[in-house]
Amino acid sequence: MDVNLFLTQLDTFFAENKIEEADPFLCRSLEQAKEEKDYGAYITICNEMIGFYRSVSEFRKAFDAAEDVLLLMEELQLDRTEHFATTLLNTATAYRAAGNYKQAYVYYEQALQIYEGLIPQGDYRYAGLYNNMSILLEKMERNDEAIKCAEKALAIIEMLEGGEMETATTLTNLALLYFKVSDYAKAQALLERALTLFEQGGDKTDAHYSGALAGIGEAYYYMKDYEKALAAYEKALQEVEKHFGKNMSYAVLCENCAAVCGLLHDEGKQQSYLQTAEKIRESL
Repeated sequence: MDVNLFLTQLDTFFAENKIEEADPFLCRSLEQAKEEKDYGAYITICNEMIGFYRSVSEFRKAFDAAEDVLLLMEELQLDRTEHFATTLLNTATAYRAAGNYKQAYVYYEQALQIYEGLIPQGDYRYAGLYNNMSILLEKMERNDEAIKCAEKALAIIEMLEGGEMETATTLTNLALLYFKVSDYAKAQALLERALTLFEQGGDKTDAHYSGALAGIGEAYYYMKDYEKALAAYEKALQEVEKHFGKNMSYAVLCENCAAVCGLLHDEGKQQSYLQTAEKIRESL
């Protein structure tokens, strides 16, 4: 099976916003890899499934794909490899998105242990892991630990050439953490750096940009600048819909918009956002 061709076709679906065609394509490709006993392709496809089903909030399918591929990799004695760590990271992120933080933390810790036995400190791959762990720890109200992880990620990302957008996203996440622990001066300084980098990047957006915009919206919310908060949240909504459709993240953003509209005394818009969020949650 030609894995590069598979990945190219999958990327095309996302680039052209043909999300509804991705699911059947993934299933057909997995069946083909199974028939051909192409285990490398099978592992790659399962990892893509985990990420895709997480992004569209079909968590049960994501967990099934994760369980399937992790068992296969253990049978193939790949459970101490970098590829296994990557699959653990993808699985953890799916569990985090579904709100199962305890299980997500277990998988992140397993991935970190494997990285520490294989990859030198300061390698870029740690940055992604530390960023994901920071997001999880913040959700678990372990804010000091979350800050340490985000700072570790930032130190690595800032060394990368061409990593301005990723640096801006990490700065935004770190700023939010400092807002949570009431260090407003540090939070605002970090946010200003992030906004400068985003502005320099122009229209170079990707699927992660929506998360950064949501973070900026939350930061403005902490600063009580509700008009700017709403503008950032609404832009994040556009990015989420463009890349993933109206998924659970879209519903959460609608609820955030509703909360800000309430503070701006725009009851009509507040109710509209709440109704949209409710419809999405019911459909999922």
